[in-house]
Amino acid sequence: ATPDAPASPALAPGSDATAAFRAAYANRYTWEPGFGGYRGRCVWEQPGEAGEADRHAEGTFAVGADLKATVEGIADETIHKAVASQLWEVAIHRVRRSFEQTHGENTFTAGDTDSVGTEVIVGGKNAGDRYRIKGDVVTMVHRHIHGTVVTIFTESTTDTGSGYLSHSYTSQYADPATGAARGGKSTFTDTFVPLAGEGPWVLSERVVETEAFGDTPAGRQVFRFVDLQPNG
Repeated sequence: ATPDAPASPALAPGSDATAAFRAAYANRYTWEPGFGGYRGRCVWEQPGEAGEADRHAEGTFAVGADLKATVEGIADETIHKAVASQLWEVAIHRVRRSFEQTHGENTFTAGDTDSVGTEVIVGGKNAGDRYRIKGDVVTMVHRHIHGTVVTIFTESTTDTGSGYLSHSYTSQYADPATGAARGGKSTFTDTFVPLAGEGPWVLSERVVETEAFGDTPAGRQVFRFVDLQPNG
């Protein structure tokens, strides 16, 4: 659109938001079908608590064509699991599934519009879930998952030229019945790079900062994925 073109009209509250939500869904960056996976080195870092040394671990990893991640060379089981789970989580969000596969049993109704975007209220199979969209970007996700609610706000994105990736975002878990927080809010900063300089896009760094909650102190973890190359 040219800069002086009028902004797209806001969806009226109560109107059908399916087409607008479908456009934002389709605009997410996903891997082409047949993606063969990739591998490289993984580095994990955590600043030490007061007076303690920083913690550091590194190993190698591979993500297969089946999107399963294997990590080798990291003996500490907690760190090993953390690195593997980041890789799995990123891969699972790159899988291309049609809108019908994911949302075919849902309805979408527009709610209010605020600075985050226009609310999309889900009915049908996933009733109770909510999103916000601004342009063709999903800026807020509020989903019920396994007896808890997660709310994610996307603050900035990376444009790959064939869809967007979330660059900075926050995540908060809560009790579905009371809305009480479960754990501290986490802030993520993700950096993606095109594999071998031309794509597909993969995660090269994730910084996770978590606020203190109850007896759990604030924390910061850095995951780096380097020397990245396609499998095969």
